[in-house]
Amino acid sequence: MSRIDETRDFIPVRIAVLTVSDTRGIAEDRSGGALVEMIAQAGHQLADRKIVTDDRPAIRAALQAWIDDPDVDVVISTGGTGLTGRDVTVEAHRDVYEKEIDAFGTVFTLVSMQKIGTSAVQSRATGGVAGGTYLFALPGSTGACRDAWEEILKWQLDYRHRPCNFVEIFPRLDEHRRRK
Repeated sequence: MSRIDETRDFIPVRIAVLTVSDTRGIAEDRSGGALVEMIAQAGHQLADRKIVTDDRPAIRAALQAWIDDPDVDVVISTGGTGLTGRDVTVEAHRDVYEKEIDAFGTVFTLVSMQKIGTSAVQSRATGGVAGGTYLFALPGSTGACRDAWEEILKWQLDYRHRPCNFVEIFPRLDEHRRRK
């Protein structure tokens, strides 16, 4: 069973938050604000925060800038994961992924099923890795962001979480680039 190993030191992670919205500014961005609050409460560092419109090239550019930034370990986006024509966040994430974390979407769906039942089928939450950076796309609802953080990311971004976690494999995410 999963647990926190108190013999291990906590390692803060540098996390950037991207909100995808055509209508919100920072003051109205409740989901992004909730993520920022939960990141701080967990002891991690907010590396950056931006809002971009529902535009695939703009989302991709923001993600790529953070992938290229050595001061960003994780990117969490909120918004644009639904089924409408304007929802292109998942496609932008997949444009930059080197590897998709397939089980992230599955686990998020399981968590969502407990809260919203079969409506969970409408979410396309996703996770992946690019350039040694973890990337996660969450729905735009504050509740969905809280669920993803509290039930998945809070644990996987804690080095003390056992039996395994995302933090302990950071040094190996881009090992293929170092091979000769």
